[in-house]
Parts: sequence; structure tokens; C-alpha cells
Amino acid sequence: MRFGSGVPTVGVDSLAADDFLLDVREDDEWRAGHAEGALHLPMSDFVARYEELLERAPEGGRINVICRSGGRSAQVTAYLVQRGLDAVNVDGGMSAWEATGRPVVAVDGTPGTVI
Repeated sequence: MRFGSGVPTVGVDSLAADDFLLDVREDDEWRAGHAEGALHLPMSDFVARYEELLERAPEGGRINVICRSGGRSAQVTAYLVQRGLDAVNVDGGMSAWEATGRPVVAVDGTPGTVI
């Protein structure tokens, strides 16, 4: 783990298949393609749906925050860290996820794409 943009950051290659992933991209991005098993809370709805994250995130576990390229997820990561949660920004976001060959699925379960 390293600190990029002032927030803790992790590379896609450091994530295990069962690590908790929070996707903060918007609905159209999510529908086109996302990491299977990720929790989707768009940044535009994040504060209003914060309690949903607390209910779904592993207690005491790390929250890996991802967006398309890392900007939005860095902002959400900073918000979570300020609240005392163990959160890290996924460096390069879903673009890096897809580039490393990690699976991307559309909402219907078919292969997806990152937009």
C-alpha cells in the first residue's frame, strides 16, 4: 500500500478475489461493466447511502474503493478515512482492472466493458 493523492492507495494486482470492493461510478458505467461481487454506491448518492456501506462492508475489514480511473474513488476514500474506516483507493480504477485482465461483467451477467 502507498499514499497517492494524500490517500492510501493499492494496486489492482494486490487485490485478492474475495477482497471487498466498493464501486463509486455512476449507474451507466456500472451497467456497462463492473467487477463481479462489488458493491455499487455511486459517488453522487454516496453520502445519502453511507449507512448501506456500513451494513455491507466487512466489519473491521478494508474497503477497496474503485471508480473508472481513481479520481472519484480517491475522494470517497478520503471521506471514509476521515471517519476512521480502513479504506484504500484502487490505483488506476476499473481501467487498470480491465487492463490487467480481471473479469468485467455487465448487469446481465455477460462480459462487460469499462466506460
